[in-house]
Amino acid sequence: MGLSRRNFLHRVGATGGYGAAYTAMMALGLLPTAAASQVPVMAADLGAGKSVVILGGGIAGLVNAYELERAGFKVTLLEARDRLGGRNWTLRNGSKIEMVGEADQTVSFSEGVYMNAGPARLPSHHEGVLGYCRKLKVELEVEVNSSRSAYFWPQGSDAKPIRMRQGVNDTRGHIAELLAKAVSKGALDQELSLADKEKLLPFLKTYGDLDGQMAFKGTERSGFVQLPGADAQYGTHGAPLPLSELLSNEQLRSTLFEDQIYMQATMFQPVGGMDQIVAGFERAIRSPLIKNAEVLEIRDTRGGVAVAYRDRVSGARQVVSADFAIVTIPLNVLAKIDTNFAPDIKAAVASVPGDYSNKIGFEAPRFWEKEQIYGGISFVGGETNLVWYPSNGLHTERGMLLACYGSGPRAKAFAEKSLTDQIAVAKGVVAGLHPGHETELEKPVVVNWSKIPFNLGPWPAYGGRGGQEGRNEDPAYVLLNKEPKGRVYFSGAHLSQMPGWQEGAVLSAHRTIGMIANRVGQSVAVTPQKQTTAAAAA
Repeated sequence: MGLSRRNFLHRVGATGGYGAAYTAMMALGLLPTAAASQVPVMAADLGAGKSVVILGGGIAGLVNAYELERAGFKVTLLEARDRLGGRNWTLRNGSKIEMVGEADQTVSFSEGVYMNAGPARLPSHHEGVLGYCRKLKVELEVEVNSSRSAYFWPQGSDAKPIRMRQGVNDTRGHIAELLAKAVSKGALDQELSLADKEKLLPFLKTYGDLDGQMAFKGTERSGFVQLPGADAQYGTHGAPLPLSELLSNEQLRSTLFEDQIYMQATMFQPVGGMDQIVAGFERAIRSPLIKNAEVLEIRDTRGGVAVAYRDRVSGARQVVSADFAIVTIPLNVLAKIDTNFAPDIKAAVASVPGDYSNKIGFEAPRFWEKEQIYGGISFVGGETNLVWYPSNGLHTERGMLLACYGSGPRAKAFAEKSLTDQIAVAKGVVAGLHPGHETELEKPVVVNWSKIPFNLGPWPAYGGRGGQEGRNEDPAYVLLNKEPKGRVYFSGAHLSQMPGWQEGAVLSAHRTIGMIANRVGQSVAVTPQKQTTAAAAA
């Protein structure tokens, strides 16, 4: 009798573990080539008799719980807050904001107005998190990440705000003219062949909207001073801004914002707030998701893992035991928990502080839409960095205007100001961009992530260097990503190359799941059936 592909894969998995089965599926063409970054394919009974306790209910914890539950593991998740999601946090009317050293804030937004205190956009190439949106039936809409009607303006300067369309297109026109002059004068003859020059000059004319003499005299791309209208009302553009004025504006670099790979269209957001992703996981996971469970101790032993936690409501202390633990708690928070980790692991965890990031939102009538700004960002630099306009609820009466989203060293100093002063600075920036409308800003909300309990920062600062993405080769990062010697696995966006993005949490969780699946799959193959499951994974 012939061997079916299904039976063949089961046998491969039994003898070689998850990794061998995965490789076989790839070889047989049963997985797409991009599947290396997707969730491991596991049998529904792979985790039968095995238990996992997951510490932290952010996106990484939820992905781990969702997938391991479906592979037959007994899963328990502990979350210190009264909500799931971690940094995925949407503020609505009635939401409470607790910050270390500050009075609590209670949100009083109108119905339908919300603020994504953490992540607020989903790049189209983040297939991991978008895949869960599809699975969990989380409805998405386009997030307008860039508007040519928005502004760039050096905060606090005497300069007038410049429309993004003028900054982009006037700069492009001047550069195209300069390059065309260099080509025509033979300055690039060593770099360009005659054929190249003959092709480049027409391109530069189109690229910069140059005139017949290859000069830049302005362009409709930068906007009209007279709009086209009925009969003989022709549209006319104004004179370009001088190149020296553009170059002296420190926010000119913001015109390249949407060219960054993480910011390129198309961007998405869940309808109704980013926490709809969290709600989707919560609907789908059947295992215990225990909230208000503050982890106090973690003990990694040869026979299993024991986690002691305190119920923050009743004060009762309880213990959860399991075969494995997955720790997604931010490292600077984990460093304060009593553990028996190896000295090198403890040192690595303790070496990673949190970074700084602040958001300030206001409810307001949608005055920005009268300036043709529908979504997108005005860049101002300084302490507040930007003003971000809402993409949802267009043409409704009121919306949430984000008047500050700054990170890094400036954010640290800004968070040291009183909340009243932070709000005043943010209002002042709006006054500079939209004079007179600062008086319409109401119901302010301040989120200093360095003060948020159980986060104490938006993302890690390995080696004192923060950032939402980059090439991380820090020794602590490398060590904590290794296959553990014991039964505790570390997982989370902070252990990915995208620590500021939910995609990093998803991909780190997938890697953790793969390691556990491989370990369990191999142990099942070499362990006699009479041996206990706890010993089987030793």
